[in-house]
Amino acid sequence: MYILKAEAAFDSAHFLSGYNGKCANLHGHRWVISAEIASESLISEGQCRGMVTDFGDIRRDLKNLAEEFDHAFIYENGTLKSTTVAALNEENFRLIKVDFRPTAENFAEYFYNRLSQMGYNVGSVTVYETPNNSATFMD
Repeated sequence: MYILKAEAAFDSAHFLSGYNGKCANLHGHRWVISAEIASESLISEGQCRGMVTDFGDIRRDLKNLAEEFDHAFIYENGTLKSTTVAALNEENFRLIKVDFRPTAENFAEYFYNRLSQMGYNVGSVTVYETPNNSATFMD
């Protein structure tokens, strides 16, 4: 089994609605996405002969996924009042509404699925919320 590993990072703010602790408050992270692409064999012909995939491709695609969330306030659908969202939009804040609680666990699954949809044979995705705390998703 061959495994390639690529990483990308983004900075964003979030909060955990319904959580009893510090993370219930708006705060930020430097999220790091670490994706492992797996293959039983290598490409046998063409420019990518001897590779699982081109590192340039996976780095580009992972970076583009990270850029979608960079320097934004990520919040779960239904957790902010419409007047709050309107006020933040009026101030031109970059808001991203997601249909999941914005935890490292859910982000790991989200990025796993997005990379899989792009055609990568994803072995696992680990999302670091801090340098010492991460969550991994594998199917």
